[in-house]
Amino acid sequence: MTRFESVKALVFDVFGTVVDWREGVARDAAPVLAKLGRRDIDPRAFADAWRKRYQPAMEECRSGRRAFTRLDVLHRENLEGVLQDHGIDPAMLGEAGLDDLNRAWHRLDPWPEAVAGLTRLKRKFIIAPLSNGNIALMTNMAKRAGIPWDAILGAEVAQAYKPQPEAYLRTAEILGIKPDELCLVAAHNGDLKAARGCGLATAFVTRPTEHGPDQTTDLAPSEPWDAVARDFQDLAHKLGC
Repeated sequence: MTRFESVKALVFDVFGTVVDWREGVARDAAPVLAKLGRRDIDPRAFADAWRKRYQPAMEECRSGRRAFTRLDVLHRENLEGVLQDHGIDPAMLGEAGLDDLNRAWHRLDPWPEAVAGLTRLKRKFIIAPLSNGNIALMTNMAKRAGIPWDAILGAEVAQAYKPQPEAYLRTAEILGIKPDELCLVAAHNGDLKAARGCGLATAFVTRPTEHGPDQTTDLAPSEPWDAVARDFQDLAHKLGC
């Protein structure tokens, strides 16, 4: 029996693995920065700076220094911080402007082959997100982009942020399956390592431009994961979908 003969569901990291967060955030930030008279700020660098605050914000929750707080709230706080870092008073955008820009994370586009690949994988497996994103964010993103999830799971479901074990184990429990019947698909070796430590199967998909053309991380598998693919179409082929 191969590792995948016992797998019933594939769950996916979303930011970077399913969708291109950098280009999506930059696209929405560009007109806002222009309206503020800050064409000197590169929108992609702005997206990078916003994303840089992502892990530290979640670590406050993971460490117990802060109660679990959904990602939309953390993203909004991080947005105000990154605006201030660039010498912009968040009040200049107004409440509606801040809320709209914060929802850039709800409007991210999938990688070119992602939806078609997911549609193939869905023929054989239950597919769902296993993301640090919240349910509303995942739902709005999927609705806009046509992502064909069987279930919408968000971090509120597990009340934990990856790579906490609860994020993986509670997802399996909620889907009514054992950890070894669940496979995480991700473009990030660290995420896969944490999932493997919880007994999940693992599939690495390369996204070599997640962080732009000069990306230096996660360009190749760091361990012998259960499957390695160049994209979701290739993964579907390798899993017999």
